[in-house]
Amino acid sequence: RKPDMETLTLKEKSAFVAELLQDVATTKNINLKLEDGEFIGIIGHTGSGKSTLIQHFNGLIKATSGGIYFNGRDIYEEDYDKRELRTQVGLVFQYPEHQLFETTIFDDVCFGPINQGLSKNEAGLRAFEALRSVGMSEKLYYQSPFDLSGGQKRRVAIAGVLAMKPKMLILDEPTAGLDPKERIRIRNIISEIAMDKIVIFATHVVSDIEQIAKEAVMLKAGKIAAVNTPEALCDMLEGKVFEAEMSQGELERLENQLLIRNLVKRDGRLIVRFLSETPLVGVYSSAVRADLEDVYLYYFANGKGAMA
Repeated sequence: RKPDMETLTLKEKSAFVAELLQDVATTKNINLKLEDGEFIGIIGHTGSGKSTLIQHFNGLIKATSGGIYFNGRDIYEEDYDKRELRTQVGLVFQYPEHQLFETTIFDDVCFGPINQGLSKNEAGLRAFEALRSVGMSEKLYYQSPFDLSGGQKRRVAIAGVLAMKPKMLILDEPTAGLDPKERIRIRNIISEIAMDKIVIFATHVVSDIEQIAKEAVMLKAGKIAAVNTPEALCDMLEGKVFEAEMSQGELERLENQLLIRNLVKRDGRLIVRFLSETPLVGVYSSAVRADLEDVYLYYFANGKGAMA
């Protein structure tokens, strides 16, 4: 590793636990090391610990054991500058309205750089650059951020973090609730950002990261169930994903034995995509290439391997 690379490391001792209000959200046995240019997708269903985990990265939540190291320094050291950490490790929350509060879009994006000590002119240059990078039209710069669509708010929230020039960008469900066009736009923006930053993209929408993340982390009940490249995770299910044409009666007879991914009705019969350790007996089925949604189903349907 080059000495000037940005890195963030989590080291686990026995448990990685956070208590939030009256709820206890836990992440356990988490070990990750991230370096410049890495794009990590964290996949898990609601309540799996994604938001809890990523809020540890810039010190918003403190672990009860283990450690988090940014560029070799433990962020839990007493003299560690958490304010500086949060300018270097930028977090975009799931709900952008939680991060937008100024009267205009431009002022909102300027807020972070000004808070870093930059002059108004320097902050303005940063804001222009960041807003352009997320595709915001200049005619919107002096409108209220609360007059924007959901996708536009999401892009302004990303711009507000980018204007602080972080080394690492963390996004919590950045495409949640967006229409397909805006989801694709956000994904493309994030993919470009990932060329020179560490990017962590937490989501339950598997397709958002399948084509763009270098590595996918499957997070289940606060633990890493699997981590690898999307391609390698799909390879793991070779010979375990099938498609078969069935009648409604055949489906009713077999559905309790199958881990069904999806059904498509065609000419009165059903095309069923399912996961199984072995081909069906008595029904013709053909093995097909697994995708990351199949992997997600395998890990999250039940047990470590849903077919186990």
